[in-house]
Amino acid sequence: MELFRPWYVRALAWSRHPRAPALLTGLSFIEAIFFPIPPEVMLAPMSLAQPRRAFWFATLSLAGSMVGMFIGYALGYFAVELAMPLVERLGYAAEFESIKQQAAENGFWLLLIAGFTPIPFKVFTIASGAVGMPLLPFFFGALIGRGKRVFLVAGAIRLGGERAEKALHKHIEPVGWAALVLLVGVVAWLFLRGQGA
Repeated sequence: MELFRPWYVRALAWSRHPRAPALLTGLSFIEAIFFPIPPEVMLAPMSLAQPRRAFWFATLSLAGSMVGMFIGYALGYFAVELAMPLVERLGYAAEFESIKQQAAENGFWLLLIAGFTPIPFKVFTIASGAVGMPLLPFFFGALIGRGKRVFLVAGAIRLGGERAEKALHKHIEPVGWAALVLLVGVVAWLFLRGQGA
């Protein structure tokens, strides 16, 4: 029985809909809570069809995701026992305790990296809520962690067109890790520069 392919095909169809930007925002919102298909499935073909609007589409996707992530956080904070069946259905019940511990110790950095792990981002947001991670580091960690992924997709497709979309789909993990290393390097450089001033 195919579970994900019908949703994948539906998300691709939504990308050609006249109200695609609103659908992308909605998809990003529900994906951050429970939906199994990532918003890049819509973002990539929309960016390919209208390259000049690629960054606007990425912004809409990020905005929808951020609202959904706060609901995921609230689920973890107020009703983690209600969220656990979802975590189990996704197949990450065993990793959940470890993620909770990491969220309690290094939540900001965990969320920064989480955008490029195979574990769905919603598992990290629920775990962050379950340990009561402070909201400010949660917000900025989630914003950067998720933002770098959607803007990387939009930017690559805007620069490279259809070939970039295919390559990005195939190599998203290494590209994402490279972007993360670059981001950490820039942050470290800014910090060291500030210390020397």
